[in-house]
Amino acid sequence: MFDTAVLLQTSGVVQDLGLGDRPESVWLLIGTVLMLAGTFYFIRHGMAYADTREKIEYHVVTIMITSIAFASYLAMFFGIGLTEVTLANGDVLDIYWARYADWLFTTPLLLLDLALLAKATDKGTIAALVLVDAFMIVTGLAGALSPTPLERYVWWTISTVALFVILWILWTNLTARAEDMNEDVRGTFTLLRNAIVVLWLAYPVLWVFGTEGTGLLPLFHETLGFMILDVLAKVGFGLVLLRSRAVLGGSEDDAPEPSAEAAD
Repeated sequence: MFDTAVLLQTSGVVQDLGLGDRPESVWLLIGTVLMLAGTFYFIRHGMAYADTREKIEYHVVTIMITSIAFASYLAMFFGIGLTEVTLANGDVLDIYWARYADWLFTTPLLLLDLALLAKATDKGTIAALVLVDAFMIVTGLAGALSPTPLERYVWWTISTVALFVILWILWTNLTARAEDMNEDVRGTFTLLRNAIVVLWLAYPVLWVFGTEGTGLLPLFHETLGFMILDVLAKVGFGLVLLRSRAVLGGSEDDAPEPSAEAAD
């Protein structure tokens, strides 16, 4: 997936920074760079095309998603937000709790983007999504910090049930609202909704196979998996949303040209 030479150079940077005892840091560094690149792109895109309040809202929410993720990945790269959990059998497990802090803020913002797209103004629906989402992340973190397999899987089950509730609301309530929109909105909403469903379902699966679950995947590969999912769910999501006709109201060629100030 990554060029070998680039990966080796990146690994050298990790070693130079004294982070060789955490080989997964190479993926955290790549995640940091990709989230920062996405943030800069969305800012530049907003300066060029966000000429209405609605477009500004889309851009602000999407920029906040990648900005928070950038800060989280940078913190994890430097070892901030990393803790050790002593398991009941005496083993010590490295847990990047900063990842859960990231998700606690970014996943509700992703849902807000979809709600804005579907023109869902019902405060009850939005509040339900945000609260259930927060419950999902907090219970997932409780599982990660638990010392016994029983506790971990009980919390994982509770968190996964909350995930299915969120996806059910997306597939029913928000989808019904999007059906009343024009073809561009319906198409973009369907694509992003399906992407969220597939990507978000992959998280608990990776958890089961990773160090916090069965341990079949070492932390190095687990971190790679979460980094790929995060980049697709945040940067990829934003690219599809902000470049869509549903947001721009036409092709980017038809959108207003960047101002002289924006170009500077």
